[in-house]
Amino acid sequence: YIPLLETLYDLRAEGVPFRLTIGITPILAEQLADADVLDHLDAYLDDRIEAAKKDMIYFEDEETADPALRALAEWYLRVHERIKSALDSRFNRDLIGAFKTLQDEGYIEIITCAATHGYLPLLSRDSSINGQLKTAVTAYRRMFGQDPKGIWLPECAYRPAYRAEGGRVRPGLEHFLAENGISVFFSESHTITGGIPVGVAAGDVIGPYGSIKRRYVVPMANKPIIPERSATTYLPYYVADTTSGAAAEQHSGVAIIGRNKRAGEQVWSADWGYPGDYDYREFHRKAATSGLQYWRISGSKVDLGHKDIYHPEWAAIKVDQHAEHFAHLITDQLRQFNGETGEYGLIAANYDTELFGHWWYEGVTWMGKVLRHLAQSGEVELTTASGYLSEHPPKQVLNVPEGSWGAGGGHFVWDNAETHWMWKPIHESEARMEALANRFSDPTNDEYRVLKQAARELLLLESSDWPFLVTTGQAREYSIQRFSQHVERFNELASSLEKGKPAVARADELWELDKVFPDIDYRWFGTYGG
Repeated sequence: YIPLLETLYDLRAEGVPFRLTIGITPILAEQLADADVLDHLDAYLDDRIEAAKKDMIYFEDEETADPALRALAEWYLRVHERIKSALDSRFNRDLIGAFKTLQDEGYIEIITCAATHGYLPLLSRDSSINGQLKTAVTAYRRMFGQDPKGIWLPECAYRPAYRAEGGRVRPGLEHFLAENGISVFFSESHTITGGIPVGVAAGDVIGPYGSIKRRYVVPMANKPIIPERSATTYLPYYVADTTSGAAAEQHSGVAIIGRNKRAGEQVWSADWGYPGDYDYREFHRKAATSGLQYWRISGSKVDLGHKDIYHPEWAAIKVDQHAEHFAHLITDQLRQFNGETGEYGLIAANYDTELFGHWWYEGVTWMGKVLRHLAQSGEVELTTASGYLSEHPPKQVLNVPEGSWGAGGGHFVWDNAETHWMWKPIHESEARMEALANRFSDPTNDEYRVLKQAARELLLLESSDWPFLVTTGQAREYSIQRFSQHVERFNELASSLEKGKPAVARADELWELDKVFPDIDYRWFGTYGG
């Protein structure tokens, strides 16, 4: 996030009129604002700086001399020293404040997410959805001084209203968004257009989502899960009000914007996306001495042990080429859409922030150059989600189908043979929290503190990260441990309340461990009647 902020502040200093929508999840915002997290970042940067210095000495030694690697070690030293200086001096150790300034000045729009990235379609209680969103909006207001207008639904997962057991209608997610003042969310391409899932939803991507297809035969990944239709990702739509049972023309007041397929594939694709260029830094090979990455991708079938040395100057040339190519790609698509329809279209190019700088090391620099190209093109207007909608409100209403951007386009990634066991304790905890919130309408101070911490533990155990990491196999044991830990903590607190002996000391201890959502209200998790 520091390299991203540096890039955006450089553009601002140059007078480039860029506009960008950035999603900062509530749990991430809490982390970026936490003093302990920044202290750990200091320790990490100091470690990287020392590692680079030691490698410089190692590659100068007569027996291990390597001038090229020594030069790269010095380059890494400068990179990490610059990041440390930016944190302390340029951003005054206030990363949330740095993002807030860009939003206040109109350069970016910060959208929110569910509080802990809970997988909303599979939560069993409307009270849990309500709690996830109200916690998110309250945290956003505290951090950024205003209410969010847009949201990135966790995993782009949406579900319409449906009739549950007993005949009760569970509202569509658009109902909860509208109630919380959120007017727009994003979706994967196939959610809008129908047809076969591509990109992230097909598993053909760089990063953690790409490992799913390699581990599983994903159900329905190679056939349409939604019939093809005439809707297009070049236009926004109002989401049909699925809760009221009204005619399809009745909209919810919430808009949906679909991710542009071509723009997405050009960056995400593991086969021909920019990040796979042979001159870009290899993510997976690290030096045994320091963990620093000194090699380039070199080729699609080159073994890790035979990778060539990374040349930052070669990568910089490719960044320039790819940024210019992408700017033309965007311009050409919009020009073609306008020529065919007479309308001014919209392209939403959405990516995980971790792709830039982490999986694709050069990605932040590329994004900065793309923004500069498009801002100065004279033909394309950069905008934010709500900024576009205020000038070009949707003209049509769309019945949005249930789905996600997970492999296969459905819920498989989060509910499969390896993760199904997790949903029973999630659903039991939801019901238990709802009962506690209903019961304690006028709690004592001790009961109040325990109820708040129980609500936090519920949010933490609901995180979609836990089943996701089990499915991908990337951090299976860790995710199971964390999930089980939060379930155990929640049950401990809930039991103490049910027995009339609120475990206030334990609640205070658990607060100190995570320190998230200080302004949470346990009443949000009571029976939902919205």
